[in-house]
Amino acid sequence: MTDTLFSRLWQQYYQTNPGVKKVYDLFQQRETHVTNDHIALRTFDLPNISLDVLAKPFLDRGYHEADHYDFPVKKLFAKHYEHSDSTQPKIFISQLLTKEFSPFLQKTVSTLAKNIPDFLLHDTDKLLTSGVSWEPIHHQVYQTLLAESEYAAWLYAFGFRANHFTVSVNHLKTFPSLIEVNEFLKQAGFRLNDAGGEIKGTPQELLEQSSIMALPVPVQFAEGVHNIPCSYYEFALRYPMEDGKLYSGFVAASADKLFQSTDAKPS
Repeated sequence: MTDTLFSRLWQQYYQTNPGVKKVYDLFQQRETHVTNDHIALRTFDLPNISLDVLAKPFLDRGYHEADHYDFPVKKLFAKHYEHSDSTQPKIFISQLLTKEFSPFLQKTVSTLAKNIPDFLLHDTDKLLTSGVSWEPIHHQVYQTLLAESEYAAWLYAFGFRANHFTVSVNHLKTFPSLIEVNEFLKQAGFRLNDAGGEIKGTPQELLEQSSIMALPVPVQFAEGVHNIPCSYYEFALRYPMEDGKLYSGFVAASADKLFQSTDAKPS
């Protein structure tokens, strides 16, 4: 990745998630190159930090909106973006529909959004890797959000960063199937997201996906340091459409289960 934004997203993701680093290094030992299928970002549906705001730096780089997705149970809406150069990773951005949640969640999110510095709101490139700019954060608030929405709690604790990168299994030379990728990960000691099965999607849906569960990282709360799950690594195998081109979209039912890769339980 030569683009500064993509490099910053990757470095932040890679350096703050030891599990991610270990997985990437393991693949690097077997593969000449690890190709990224897509990057996922999370946000809230507030005007100054909405999905469409976060998409602007990618649109400026030649991306276009390709499709949108609804997640009624998790109360999320998402879009994915593609570049005319198919070697560029796809971008998947989701946002929490805050008005469908409690007054406490709505007030908390509104307050944190107001505490984002103006220079970040005027420079979305920097906002995308700004992390938490609304410190201090409180563990009790995190726990209360977690009981209502894991997605909201994750954003409160980690802010703006890549939620996950995705290995393109199609480009791997030593793993002919997603099943073999999963076995390799399990033998290396990683726990897979098994919500709905270890593999989400089917060849008939033209997309199979799996992921490791996000490993805990230390987060500084006002009350002290707590270890909570951060980002995860995903793996995608795409199948050809009738015209021979690989399917480039996403399957909402699969993505719904993959969101659970950052699940944390109130404690």
